Amino acid sequence: MLSNNFRLPFQTETIMESLKKGDLVAIAATARKVSKEEMKPAIALLESWGLTVLESEDLYQAENQFAGSDQTRTKSFQKLLDDPKVKAIFCARGGYGTVRMVDGLDFDSFFENSKWIIGYSDITVLHSHLYKKIGYSSIHGPMPINWQKDKLNEESVTFLKKTLFEGTQEISFPKHPLNLRPDDTEGILIGGNLSVLYSILGSNSDLNYDGKILFLEDLDEYLYHIDRMLVGLKRAGKLSNLEALVIGDMSDMKDNTVPFGKSAYEIIAHQVKEFTYPVVFGAPCGHEPRNLSLQLGARYKLSFGKDVKLSPVIR
Repeated sequence: MLSNNFRLPFQTETIMESLKKGDLVAIAATARKVSKEEMKPAIALLESWGLTVLESEDLYQAENQFAGSDQTRTKSFQKLLDDPKVKAIFCARGGYGTVRMVDGLDFDSFFENSKWIIGYSDITVLHSHLYKKIGYSSIHGPMPINWQKDKLNEESVTFLKKTLFEGTQEISFPKHPLNLRPDDTEGILIGGNLSVLYSILGSNSDLNYDGKILFLEDLDEYLYHIDRMLVGLKRAGKLSNLEALVIGDMSDMKDNTVPFGKSAYEIIAHQVKEFTYPVVFGAPCGHEPRNLSLQLGARYKLSFGKDVKLSPVIR
């Protein structure tokens, strides 16, 4: 069997099967706790897609802010990873906690039981870990906690459904005045939440960024900390050899009494101005109601016309 510590050589892309009606999918909590009431709309939505929904056996456990202990969350998620009948795992919500249990997961059986893993924010840990360990891609997209009536964004949900049932979708968004060096290119898309990526630098989940299209988004951070994380990534050599940098939503940023003097986008533009690759801002992905799904670990083409486009490369 494949050891959990075995790392595949660099893979250019991974072929994953699209979902179809009748498939069994699961909801699991790797981070913050959730309630049965919060999950009801998501279960109803997934069932309306023709899917059968399995709630992980410890989905509604609680230990302070977490969905049960680290051991409980690991055991429940591992059971879903190993189940050949489960074709996708929807992570219930983010928050914090995935990094505390990810090293306990065993991907030995994933080749035989591969499945989509869907989520964003704190789930960035899983996306990076999965690609680092075995080269498989996953979906950066909205989660069940986002599907409550007062939070539901129809476009985001429809886009996720198309991604899962029909294949990776193209994302188009307007040009931004801070864009740098617009030039068509393509590469494997990696990334996710900036704070989470910063937190796993040098760890067993940290990726090689060279030659990749890096996507970043974040929420509720102080502007000086955005700068500090960008400087940290630069000093670690992570930003030197990218194929391109795509910036999504930087939502609800905070400032100190003495202003930092730049917006989050301006901070990023300043920190990467010395490099030679394209940098684009405004991808509709992140902590906003309109959160369009990306397939991390898949190959995309970044192109510039009337709008900026991120298009899946099918080979």
